Amino acid sequence: MSNQLEPLADPGVPVATVRRADIDPIAAKRAERQVALLFSLSGLGTLLFIYSFFFIKDNVFIFLPVLGNTNAHQLGIGIGMAAGLFFIGVGLVHWAKTLMPNTPAVQERKELRSTDADRDGLVATAKEGVATAGLGRRPLIKASLAGAAALAGLPAVIMLRDLGPLPGNSLNETNWKSGTKLVTDPGDRPIKASDLEVGAVAQVLPELLPGQKRTLEDIGKDAVLLIRLRPAEFQLDAERLSWTHEGIIAFSKICSHMGCAVALYEQTTKHLLCPCHQSTFDVTRAAKVIFGPSARPLPQLAITVDGDGNLIAKQPFSEAVGPSFWERSS
Repeated sequence: MSNQLEPLADPGVPVATVRRADIDPIAAKRAERQVALLFSLSGLGTLLFIYSFFFIKDNVFIFLPVLGNTNAHQLGIGIGMAAGLFFIGVGLVHWAKTLMPNTPAVQERKELRSTDADRDGLVATAKEGVATAGLGRRPLIKASLAGAAALAGLPAVIMLRDLGPLPGNSLNETNWKSGTKLVTDPGDRPIKASDLEVGAVAQVLPELLPGQKRTLEDIGKDAVLLIRLRPAEFQLDAERLSWTHEGIIAFSKICSHMGCAVALYEQTTKHLLCPCHQSTFDVTRAAKVIFGPSARPLPQLAITVDGDGNLIAKQPFSEAVGPSFWERSS
């Protein structure tokens, strides 16, 4: 028995079948209307999605056999999106099977780049195929397809709304203002310079106004670390040194790399360490990055004291706190 493989037989070119729409103008017109109907159903499905998304409340339920009580908002969104995609696909398939040419096309495979004549021939063939498909002669299909295709992309755009409102300028701002009192976290108690010994660390937040409630987002942006050193240990320029008070310096607790909490302080080296990715900041040099992936120092909060000796902010942060974002200027 030979181990040699038998060559594959030439399957030949399939014979084109004659469809009813090819010889009967009435059948062709009926198929055209069917394709247009399918594209129209796709458009209606997309409109159902849009209506359900905006106008059906998410607490409305309807009873359906087998399914029982069903959320009408989610049902309308699901059926609308499914119909929009399903009917446009079925319409394209039905168009191809009933109206587009089904004669076989044979082209010999060429190696490397085709000749200029072949390339020009391809363009001519493509244009001829478009003309043969009858799109220009069938305005009903063209119009319904254009409408369905235009609507089909809207659900993806509309669903971006669920990502939430645009941040505006909120990423650049915190609740720290000139004169805002520093309060302990937890406890919300005012803090004085005398409450901190050399080497001590305290986490503080801005004092709330009467009736104001602190949100998780506020805590995520407003958290500040107070660290007390001997004034002679600072290596700061005159402006940064004026932002300190009696050796107490304040930095944002939010890491400038990925937004983790920078809460590990090494008193001997005067270094702050982020536990997530090991970014290390030198407190004596305005939280300059000395190790790790962070690209920026921690923002420093300028502080002073009020008439009662309580620590307060001189001004808001001079830059946005936390990691990078598109609109950030620093």
